[in-house]
Amino acid sequence: MNAFEKFLASLDGKMPTPEAFDWFHLTCWGIVILLTAFLCTLALKNKKEGKSNDKFIRGVVLTYAILGIILEIYKQLNFSFNSSTGEWSYQWYAFPFQFCSTPMYVALIAGCLKKCEFQKYLYAYLGTFALFAGLCVMIMPGDVFIETIGINIQTMVCHGGMVVMGIFLLVSGAIDFKWKSVLKAMAVFSVLVVIALIMNIIFHSTGNTATFNMFFISPYLPCTLPILNIIYDQVPYVVFLLIYFIGFSLAGCLVFSIAMGINKLIKSQHEKKDSFDDKHVMEIIFKNLKNLD
Repeated sequence: MNAFEKFLASLDGKMPTPEAFDWFHLTCWGIVILLTAFLCTLALKNKKEGKSNDKFIRGVVLTYAILGIILEIYKQLNFSFNSSTGEWSYQWYAFPFQFCSTPMYVALIAGCLKKCEFQKYLYAYLGTFALFAGLCVMIMPGDVFIETIGINIQTMVCHGGMVVMGIFLLVSGAIDFKWKSVLKAMAVFSVLVVIALIMNIIFHSTGNTATFNMFFISPYLPCTLPILNIIYDQVPYVVFLLIYFIGFSLAGCLVFSIAMGINKLIKSQHEKKDSFDDKHVMEIIFKNLKNLD
């Protein structure tokens, strides 16, 4: 075992496999909530002071992307190297282009761009589809937890970061609260689904029988996602693909509609407060005028 392999072996520390809502999971949730509150507070402060949030938003998005990519590289190396036997064997099922892997690529591109229309498409995807996926895993972690400490940290940073970033983008004003934002997000999702499908077809054409199933939509391997795995076996593949796209699109719409509702509620409360303040000021003015008489 060379020095590099020894280094990898040192990063293969073990822990009891975490369970949903145990100390590890709840600690990660606590960090997500605190970080979200902190970043959103800074963004709202900038908006209140009339400062542009553009550079701040790009910095947050880019930081998430770089951290996610670094941890993904670690994951790929960890999964490929068996520290017990010292053997290397790439695990094709873990190829980093699943639905929950795409936010780090999208965030990297968005963070490197200057303010433009295309950036809004990417932000919309991160604030809807990616936010939904992150919430699903953070609420129901399922089998994302294993015995390896580093991988458990990686998956929580990845999925927890999707929640933090999605909410932050919605609060900071990076995403317009208009339904066309959902259409922009759907356009990005469509492109990613097509890329995943092409990758699945190309990989299968090489004759490799490994479990390469990006987005779990391969025409050659069964879908293992909850509910969709049942649909996959019951309908023609084209119908399954359509249901897959519509299902996730509806989920993105649901997330956005909730965010839009919360935004409208907050705005109405501010308007009521401002109206009350104006009324109070007028009452004081009239009272002082009467006193002068």
